[in-house]
Amino acid sequence: MSSNSSKVPAHRLSRLGSLASLAGRVAGGMLAEGARQLAKGQVPAKKDLLLTPANAKRVADQLAHLRGAAMKVGQLLSMDAGDMLPPALADVLARLRSSANPMPVKQLAQVLKNEWGENWQRHFTDFTFMPLAAASIGQVHQAYHDNGQRLAVKIQYPGIKESIDSDVDNVATLLRLSGLVPKGVDYQQLLVEAKLQLKSEADYLQEAAYLTEYRLHLSNNPHFLLPEPITALTTSNILVMSYVEGIAIEALTERSQVERDRVMSLLFELLFRELFEFSLVQTDPNFANYQYNTTTQQLVLLDFGACRHYSANFSAGYRNLFKAALQQDDAGMRDALMQIGFFSQTILPEQQQAVLKLVHLACEPLQHDKAFDFGQSDLALRLRDAGTALSMQQNYWHTPPADAIFLHRKIGGLYLLAARLKAKINVRSLLMPYLE
Repeated sequence: MSSNSSKVPAHRLSRLGSLASLAGRVAGGMLAEGARQLAKGQVPAKKDLLLTPANAKRVADQLAHLRGAAMKVGQLLSMDAGDMLPPALADVLARLRSSANPMPVKQLAQVLKNEWGENWQRHFTDFTFMPLAAASIGQVHQAYHDNGQRLAVKIQYPGIKESIDSDVDNVATLLRLSGLVPKGVDYQQLLVEAKLQLKSEADYLQEAAYLTEYRLHLSNNPHFLLPEPITALTTSNILVMSYVEGIAIEALTERSQVERDRVMSLLFELLFRELFEFSLVQTDPNFANYQYNTTTQQLVLLDFGACRHYSANFSAGYRNLFKAALQQDDAGMRDALMQIGFFSQTILPEQQQAVLKLVHLACEPLQHDKAFDFGQSDLALRLRDAGTALSMQQNYWHTPPADAIFLHRKIGGLYLLAARLKAKINVRSLLMPYLE
């Protein structure tokens, strides 16, 4: 985590100014790089000019300073396009996934006073001002309750809620001006959904409710470890939970094949339960949301801000889609996709075919009743390439329903994690009980 604390810009104009100055510096960097390449007799492509290491660092530093929705968009870029971006940009944006600049102590103290009153310290025997982690919407501190219980306290950055709409619009403008998003692409509905999702994530009372719901669903499952919300101290801007021990999920790369396979099997099984039993899916694929408790061998689940409830019709659509995909039944897949909400706009037969091809690709691990070796497969990369080709060619653009986009991000994130852990999983055997 970064030790460079910086005051979170809380006002809309100061945040807009930060993004505007960023756009200016990126443009300046493009001009300088263009001049350098022209001097060498090379004719540079606009995209190459934009994605220089220096520009990548400018973007990441500014988004880490702004936090909130601006940083969240940067994180989404790194998760969804990481393997396709130049290594320098991918590395810098990946930094955003796990660390932001923490708030200065003075700003933090003001937030605590606003939420809990002048005498806020009475609740604790100890409160550590240095955060354990700082992410896009808030930072996490360790504390001890006055009853001796060890706590994790998630504190939201000031002004984040109020800045969501303008941040998303400003970053979308920055991406459009940069040429990273093609001119004909209509992504307005996605921006609306992104704003709604971020506003939900910024409501810590809502997150505490999701966490409580999740704990109920998994109360009889000894394989998972979840924090417990401390409702008496939780507000819409501060989430207080019991502290749970765990190592980063990526650290499992050092563990045995059996342990890695077991953990990934638990995550795939959980995904199917979320979709077909709970009708509640935690849709954020960020690896930081998972840890592993080496003592109890339990999978630790953290961060429930990005949960979505799914309708029975939506879940049934995916059940039908998986069934049809296993039988290579394109007509059945097409019907299931329509039930989910795809193809609602006018779409050409070849566009429909491209979407079906993408689904076949995504279902590759299901096609054989044996362990799929994610470590030896480039499936996550091929999926990303195919998805990007579909969305980046204007005549192929088709906006899927938002519920499906968030679910697909979760599935894509699990594929990436399985590849990172070199897991070998029989995904089909985990899915079949939910299709019968």
